[in-house]
Amino acid sequence: MGHPTIYPTGVTVYNPEKAWSGFTILQAPDNGALLIGMNGHEVRMWKDLHGFPNKMFPGGMLMGSTGTRHPKHGLQDQLDLVQVDWDGNIVWKFDRAEFVEDPGSEGRWMARQHHDFQREGSSTGYYAPGQEPKIDSGNTLVLCHKNTINPYISDKMLVDDVIYEVTWDGDIVWEWNCADHVEEMGFTEAARNAMCRDPNFRGGTIMENAPGVGDWMHVNSMSTLGPNKWFDAGDARFHPDNIIIDGRETNIILILDKKTGKVVWQLGPDYDRTPEEKAIGWIIGQHHAHMIPRGLPGEGNILVYDNGGWGGYGNPNPGAPRGVKAAQRDYSRILEIDPVAMKIVWQYTPHEAGFLVPLDAYRFYSPFISSAQRLPNGNTLICEGSDGRVFEVTAEHEIVWEYICPYKGHISLPMNWVYRAYRLPYSWVPQAEVPEEKAIEPMSVKDFRVAGAAPFGAMSTVKVKGTIGYYSGAGHCVAATE
Repeated sequence: MGHPTIYPTGVTVYNPEKAWSGFTILQAPDNGALLIGMNGHEVRMWKDLHGFPNKMFPGGMLMGSTGTRHPKHGLQDQLDLVQVDWDGNIVWKFDRAEFVEDPGSEGRWMARQHHDFQREGSSTGYYAPGQEPKIDSGNTLVLCHKNTINPYISDKMLVDDVIYEVTWDGDIVWEWNCADHVEEMGFTEAARNAMCRDPNFRGGTIMENAPGVGDWMHVNSMSTLGPNKWFDAGDARFHPDNIIIDGRETNIILILDKKTGKVVWQLGPDYDRTPEEKAIGWIIGQHHAHMIPRGLPGEGNILVYDNGGWGGYGNPNPGAPRGVKAAQRDYSRILEIDPVAMKIVWQYTPHEAGFLVPLDAYRFYSPFISSAQRLPNGNTLICEGSDGRVFEVTAEHEIVWEYICPYKGHISLPMNWVYRAYRLPYSWVPQAEVPEEKAIEPMSVKDFRVAGAAPFGAMSTVKVKGTIGYYSGAGHCVAATE
C-alpha cells in the first residue's frame, strides 16, 4: 500500500465550535516535550525532556525523563522520572529503584521507568472535573522494569513489569510484580508452550539493541480506576484504588486489587471463550487501556486503543510459525467498553472513519504506541501514533481537529511517531497566553496542489491511431474513441 512522500504537517482541521479547545502536550520524537495550541503554533519545547509519556499538570508543571538507558543494556528503560516547572527546573525526581552497573559505564541508581506513571489526585493524569494531579505532594505510581526468571513462563531471562508506589520523598512503599501473577491470567496450553519457547525474546537478530531478555508481557499503560459508579453500586472489583493495566504482547487487559495484588477483572488473552468476548472481537497489541474518569461522558467505561498489528501467544499459524504474535490485524480500533456488561458502547474504527473494510481499512492503523482520551464535551482525542497523527472526533465520529507531527526521530525510529498526546485546559498553563482560535476548514484533496503543479482539469490532447487520449495535470489519462 502506497503513502505520499510529501504531505501537510501541523494542524490541518480545526472547528472551534465543536472541538474542546486547549493546549496539547506530546513528545516531538527525539527532540523534547512539545506544547501546542489549537492552531498548531508551538507554545514551548522542553528540549531533551523525554516523554514516556509527557504529561502536563496544573501550574505549567511537566513530567518526563532526563534520559534513556543505553539500549544495549536495557529495553526502553528511562534513567529517571522527573517533574519540571515551566522553566525546566527539576522540582521532583525518582530514580532509586535499582542500582545498575552496565558494562563500560559507572554504576548509578536508575528508575527503569517505562510507558506510564500516575500522580495522586488524578486517576489517569489527564483532565477531568474535580481531579487534579498534585504538584507539590502526594504519591506517584511508576511503571518500571525488573529482570527476573520465572520457570512457569520460560527458562529464559525475562524483563518483567513492576509497579512501584513512590512517596514525594522518593521512598518505595508498595510494589507489584507482573510475573508473580501469571498463573491467574488464564493462558491456554498452546499459549504457554509458545511463551516458553519464545517469551517475546529480544536479542540476536530480532533486536540486537536489547539482547538476552524476554519482554513477555510488555505492559504499556497503568492507572488507578478512581471513583466510579460500579464501586458505588457495590462491585468491589472496581475499588477506586485498584489498578488497570494492559499487556501489549499478551492481548490482555487486567484490573488488579491494590490490597491483595490479585487479578479481579480481565479481558483477554483469548476472545473466543464467551459470547461477549466474541462480540467485542480480538483486541490485539493494545495501548492506553484506562477507565474514563468521573465527570466525563462515558465515566466508568474502559477506553482502549486497540492497535491491531500483531500480538499474543497461541498455536502456530502461517502468520506466526512459532505461535508468537499469533493474532494479527492490519487496522486499529478505539473501543469504549462497559466492563460489567462486557460490551462495546462506542467505537471508532475504519468503518466510522469512512473507509472500506477490508479494502482500505489500513488507512486507520498504528501497530504500536498510540492513545485515546475522553474530553469533557464527549469528544475523543486520538493519537494514531506511528504516523504522528493526533485528531479529535465527536461522538458522531466527525473529525473536528487534526494535527500531523512535523518532527521525525533522529536517534530512534526515523518516523514522525507520537507516543501519546494529551489535551489540557488553558488554565493549567498560566504562563502562556490563551491563543486566538481560528477555524481551519478541511482542505479539498481534489483541489490541493503544490505551487507550480498543473491544476486539475488542465488538459493536453494527443492523437494515437484513432483514439484521443486526454492527459490531465492531475495524472489521469482518459481514452475515448473518435
